[in-house]
Amino acid sequence: MMKIRLFIAFAAALVLTCSCKSQFELLLQSNDADAKYKAAFEYFDNEKYSKAASLFESLSMLTNGTERDDTVRYYWGLSNYRFKDYYTAETNFEQFIQSYPRSPFIKDATYLHIDCLYRSTLRYELDQTPTYKALNAISQYILEHPDSEHMEVCRDMLDDLGERLDKKAYEAAKLYYKMEDYLASRVAFRNVLKDDSDNRYREDILYYIAMSSYKYANQSVTSKQKERYLSFVDDYYNFIGELPESKYRRELDNIYYKAQKALGRQGVETEDVEMTEKDFAKERKKVVKEARRQKKEEKSENI
Repeated sequence: MMKIRLFIAFAAALVLTCSCKSQFELLLQSNDADAKYKAAFEYFDNEKYSKAASLFESLSMLTNGTERDDTVRYYWGLSNYRFKDYYTAETNFEQFIQSYPRSPFIKDATYLHIDCLYRSTLRYELDQTPTYKALNAISQYILEHPDSEHMEVCRDMLDDLGERLDKKAYEAAKLYYKMEDYLASRVAFRNVLKDDSDNRYREDILYYIAMSSYKYANQSVTSKQKERYLSFVDDYYNFIGELPESKYRRELDNIYYKAQKALGRQGVETEDVEMTEKDFAKERKKVVKEARRQKKEEKSENI
C-alpha cells in the first residue's frame, strides 16, 4: 500500500513538472505576442534570465517593426547579460545600437556593450585580440560620452586592459631570459620598449636589458667579450641615467664593476660609477680603440 502511494505521489509530481515545462515550451512556440511579452517580463523580474532571454528572442520575430521592437531587443540583450552570457549579450547590444540609435535604451545599451566586451577578454597569457577590441570600443565610448556616470569605471577598464597587454609583452620577452638566450632576450626587451615606451614594467625591462647584455658578454668567447661588455656599459648608463634610485641599482653597480675589470680597468672602485657622461664617452672611446687594435693584431697573426 505504501509503495502504491509513493508511486502515485511521484507520478503526480512528474506530471506537474512536465506540465510546467510544456507550458513554457508551448508559450515559446506560440504566436500570441501579448502573452509571450507578459511572460518574458515575469521571468525577467523573477530572475529567470535564461528563460526570459529565450522568450525575448522568440518574441523579436513577432514584434519586428512594431513599437515594442526596441524594448524586446534591449531586454533580450539584458537577459543574456544578467545570465552572464556576455558573448551573446555583446552581439545583442551591438545589433541594438546599429538598429535603434534613437531608442530611449541606447545610452544603457551602449555602456553594457563595452562592459560585455571587457568581461569577454582573456588572461594575459591567452590571445589578446578581444582585449584590443575592448580597448578600442571603451576609448571610443569615453570620447563620445565624456559626461557619462560610468567614466570612472571605463578608465579602470582601460587601465586593467593596458596592464594586461604590458604584462604579456614583458613576460614574452622574459621567457628568452629564463631560457638563457641572452642575445634574444636583449633584443626582445628592447622591442617591447620600442613598441611601447610607457610600458608599466619599464624599470624591470631596462634591468633585464642590462642583465642580458652582461650575461651575453660573460658567456662570449674572449675575442668578442670587450665589444659586448661595452654594450652592457651602454645599457647600464641608460638605466642609472633614468632610474638612479632604483631597487636594482646596487646589483647593477656591482656588475658594472666586474665589467670594468673585464675590460681591463684594474683598481676600479664602485664609486667610479658616478662618472660624468663626458668621462664615460672618453673612457668608452679608449676601450673601443684598444679593442680594434687587438683585432688587427689577431688578423695579422692569422695571415
